[in-house]
Amino acid sequence: MASRTPSAAPRAEEQPPAAARAPRRRLSVDERREQLIAVALQLFSDRAPEDVSIDDIAAAAGASRPLVYHYFPGKQALYEEALRRAGRELAGRFEEPGEGPLSERLHRVMGRYLDFVQSHAAGFTALLRGGSVAASPDADAVIDQVRRAAQEQILLHLGAPDPSPTLRRTVRAWIANAEISSLDWLTDKPVPVETLQLHLVQELVAALTVAAARDPELASLLGEFFADERPDGPTALLLRDLAAALSAPALTESLLRLATPPAP
Repeated sequence: MASRTPSAAPRAEEQPPAAARAPRRRLSVDERREQLIAVALQLFSDRAPEDVSIDDIAAAAGASRPLVYHYFPGKQALYEEALRRAGRELAGRFEEPGEGPLSERLHRVMGRYLDFVQSHAAGFTALLRGGSVAASPDADAVIDQVRRAAQEQILLHLGAPDPSPTLRRTVRAWIANAEISSLDWLTDKPVPVETLQLHLVQELVAALTVAAARDPELASLLGEFFADERPDGPTALLLRDLAAALSAPALTESLLRLATPPAP
């Protein structure tokens, strides 16, 4: 006759007594502050700043609400500190060794920039579109610092330590265009991110070429850069696209008429 005694349930792995467990190390003041900033940055990246509360930050950090207030006077201060951290990271993504064709260097830069935009989508969309209640003069100053850092890096790639007003204005306008284009792209992603990356680089090349018509120094620089470009690089692809577009019969006739100086 089979025994009716139930078999013993599998024993869970024995845990050491509480006294024998390694004590959890308390974070130092600097470590806790850094942890709170990192957690806040992640939350502000995933959601608009107004949708994140101090309680959300405390819960994500495994801390209490009073502890968060011990380190920061409020959400705005924590937001601005997280934004400064993000700003330094974003500015660093414009750094690139000055080797190889210019358009290929810029292509790598824009790849890192767009990676950042995607990973911080909600927070930066809210701020840069002016729709965030967390916007402030200090937050705006961080964004301006990033724009200046980006501008200086681009000018460094161009080899223009003392750029003309025309060149500065061209680069500044392109940075604004990159912001607007990338943030609009986040809305519905109408093209692959690689396509946007290529187009932004080509738009800078085109803008610099137009500016060179009014800036002899820039024209000289661009001559050197075009000489280094490769047949499969962003600049060559742009020129082939332009050549195909401009070769349309109706357009060619109009362009020739416009390009011919009027008779005296």
